[in-house]
Amino acid sequence: MAVIGVGLYVTGSMEAVKLYCEAFQMELGYHVLRQDGKGYYHSELSRDGEPALSVVEAEHTAGHNPVQLGITFADKAALEKAFALLRPGGEIEMKPQSLPWSPWAACLRDRFGVRWFLSLPQHQPGEDFVPEV
Repeated sequence: MAVIGVGLYVTGSMEAVKLYCEAFQMELGYHVLRQDGKGYYHSELSRDGEPALSVVEAEHTAGHNPVQLGITFADKAALEKAFALLRPGGEIEMKPQSLPWSPWAACLRDRFGVRWFLSLPQHQPGEDFVPEV
């Protein structure tokens, strides 16, 4: 298991990406715009070729904790165990499921208010991928 980075859920994601790239000498890598073109459905920023941040347009005004920590697991059983341990007293944001960029992933906020993105090793979806949002 390894920390894969930090996800930021913000209002004004396109502006945020420009700012973070300039401020932290990062580059915008793989990214998908929302269907309405008003922000990123998903974006990846890197520095010196190393992944650093993911920036996503928040579905609502950013709350008190717009940061999400990502953990990659070696297998589905380990991911499911972590999800089960973090779930009590927390809030499920996305039940474990297959995603275009991960064979199995889940999102939740634990009872301490920390947001987690749990996933198996990621991959990029095909060029024809269009988000539903």
